[in-house]
Amino acid sequence: MSNQKRIEFYKDQVKLENTIVEKAENAVRGLENILIRELILGIALDSKKHAGMLNALVSIYTKPTPSVAEEFGDELKKAIAEHIELEQQAIDTYQEKLETSDNESERIIIKAILNDEKKHHKLLTTIQKMIVEKLTLSEKELWEMVEDSYFDFGE
Repeated sequence: MSNQKRIEFYKDQVKLENTIVEKAENAVRGLENILIRELILGIALDSKKHAGMLNALVSIYTKPTPSVAEEFGDELKKAIAEHIELEQQAIDTYQEKLETSDNESERIIIKAILNDEKKHHKLLTTIQKMIVEKLTLSEKELWEMVEDSYFDFGE
């Protein structure tokens, strides 16, 4: 597939994700059932995230990828380390709640949150490794690490 076709594909997908967001937000406008509303808005939020990630893919083919300036490196390392600790704290808390809950609705929501937290933790750990160890990776190796971190969370 040519780079131009990739760019077109990703741009089309961004439009699709943005349509999903708009439809979801419109569907729940005025809905008083907070559980249903927030579940649907959570899906819409994921679609917003997907659109951003797809825009990042577009930029890979249309713009140079800037490196992280050294003055931001230490600050970024510290922020990522703190975020990893907080994600682990959230994982531990949600795991405990999941194990002790006897309410099926609560368990479904807690499990969804727990799975997200596991994905976040794994991706942040990969990013930290790349920054802290200043790994020199090929583009293929980088994408394999991101894919493994983001999509494999033990299910």
